[in-house]
Amino acid sequence: MNAEGLVEVVLPGKVEPEGLKIRHGAVPVAGPGEVVIRMEATGVSFAEQQMRRGRYYDQPPFPFVPGYDLVGTVLSTGPGVDPALAGTRVAALLKVGGWATHVRVEAADIVPVPDGIGAAEAETVVVNGITAWQMLHRKAHVRSGQTILVHGANGGVGSVLVQLAHAAGVKVIGTASARHHDALRKQGVTPVDYRTDDITARVREVAPGGVDAVFDHVGGRSAVDSWHLLAPGGTLVSYGSASTRDDTGSKQWPVLKLLGRVWLWNTLPNGRHAYFFNVWGGRALAKNRFRARLRADLAQVFAALRRGEVTPQIAAQLPLASAAEALRLAESGTVAGKVVLNP
Repeated sequence: MNAEGLVEVVLPGKVEPEGLKIRHGAVPVAGPGEVVIRMEATGVSFAEQQMRRGRYYDQPPFPFVPGYDLVGTVLSTGPGVDPALAGTRVAALLKVGGWATHVRVEAADIVPVPDGIGAAEAETVVVNGITAWQMLHRKAHVRSGQTILVHGANGGVGSVLVQLAHAAGVKVIGTASARHHDALRKQGVTPVDYRTDDITARVREVAPGGVDAVFDHVGGRSAVDSWHLLAPGGTLVSYGSASTRDDTGSKQWPVLKLLGRVWLWNTLPNGRHAYFFNVWGGRALAKNRFRARLRADLAQVFAALRRGEVTPQIAAQLPLASAAEALRLAESGTVAGKVVLNP
C-alpha cells in the first residue's frame, strides 16, 4: 500500500481564485486498463480561467478538480496494462483532473515524454503544443514562405504557435500588449499592439494581399475581422472566445455563434476556409483516431522541443497548494508563456 496521500485542488463553484479548496484523500487505485500518475507538473490554461466563472462551454458540474493536462511518472498500473510502464515519465491530456498529486488515467491516453525533457518543460507543450501543432498542420496546412497572424502571440498557445510556425519557414505577425513586443521582435515576429493599434491596418501594411492563416482565440468581433484579413485561399482557425470570459448569460452562446459564422463563411465562394478548433473534437466519435493523432502530434512537438525549435515558455512555477496565486497570475495578462504547478 502506498504511504503517500492524495492532495487535489477543487473548484467548488463560481468563485474568485481564492475560493479554490484543497482536499486530501487516499491515492487512487488503478483499475482495468488504467494507470495512476504521480504528477510532477500541471498547468494553468485559459480553460481554467473560464471554468471558475462557469464560462467554459462543456465543463462538468461543480464541484470538480480542474487541470487540463499534466506530466508525471507512472506510479502503478491496473489489470491489463504492462507493469513495465511503472516509473515511466508520461504526459496526459485530461480536460479536468490535473490539479492533483495523483491522477488515474486510461493507459491508452498517456504519451511517453522523451528522455532529456524536464517535467515543467514538457508541461508547457502538452495542451498548448498539441493545439498549436494541429491547428498549424492539420487545419491550416501551413507551408514555407507563407505569412500568418497569431493573436495573443505571447500567450501559452500563441508562443508555441509562433515557434512551430518559424520552424516550418512561416512569417509571423503577432498581436500582444506593448510590454511583450521586444521579446516578440527577438523571435522574429512583427508585433501589433491589440490595445492601441488598428490591427487591420497594421496587418495590411505587412501583408497587403492578406495573410495565409489567422489563429484567433478571442472570438466575437475579432473573429470577423480575422476572416476579412485572409488572402484568397487563406484559413481562419478560431479556437476560443476569450473576449466573452467575463460576460454573463449562456456559456454556450458565444461558441454556437462562432460555429454559425464558420458554417456561413465556408459556404462563400471565395476559396477561404474557416474552422472552430476544439482539441477534443472527434474524441467521442473516433476515440482511437483521436488517441493516435495525439500520440503522433505530441511526439512531433516533443521532437521540436529537443531540437531547440521550441523553447519552453515557463512564466512561473508554483506549488499546487498555491493554485489560487497561480490562477491569479495567469489571469493578470502580465506574464508570457505558461504558469506551471508542481506538487
